[in-house]
Amino acid sequence: MVNRFSLVTVILAISSWSLAGHHEDKKSLSHASAEWQIKAYTSAAPDYLGDFATVIGGNGEILRQGTNGWTCQSANPRPFPEEGWSSAHEAMPACFDSEGAKWMSAFMAGEKPDMERDTYMWMLHGDVGEDNTTAGVLNKADSAPGQWIESGPHLMLMPKDPDSLKNFSDDFTTGAPYVMFPGTQGAHLMIPLEGYYKYQPESRPAK
Repeated sequence: MVNRFSLVTVILAISSWSLAGHHEDKKSLSHASAEWQIKAYTSAAPDYLGDFATVIGGNGEILRQGTNGWTCQSANPRPFPEEGWSSAHEAMPACFDSEGAKWMSAFMAGEKPDMERDTYMWMLHGDVGEDNTTAGVLNKADSAPGQWIESGPHLMLMPKDPDSLKNFSDDFTTGAPYVMFPGTQGAHLMIPLEGYYKYQPESRPAK
């Protein structure tokens, strides 16, 4: 009887430890966790940049201090969900250097960026869509006809002088680099990479 009781006790203890470990694993994989956000956001850039970048969380907190002068964070302007973004694509992470940080600050303030040079931003997870002509239009139903684009992987050129892009097309259906928000202080050059049209195949260039 004692042996049977002891055996049951051991089994229950092992089960409790297993469930606790499973719970911790599930919690650590939460999309609001630092672990998930760091992995998702830094993979928006090549690993030789993302692996050493500072990471800013969805609530504005620094999740990891970097060493290479680059920063990775969610670029989705929508409120950060309590449980985190459902995917890296929905998080729309971007990785940028110090000049890119200046561009981001100016863009959010609706001002012309005060930069020392042009810079680049990586968004290898793409974005969940926006009107190509007008910043802040985040629903397809509200966008201008034919101007909604949900992007796959891309690189962006953020210019010191937005006017330097005036001779580029804003047509995103050719496969070539194109201007987003043309004629505004937030104008920048979108550079499509492999898989760019996977979320919006109807915009893919015809063969």
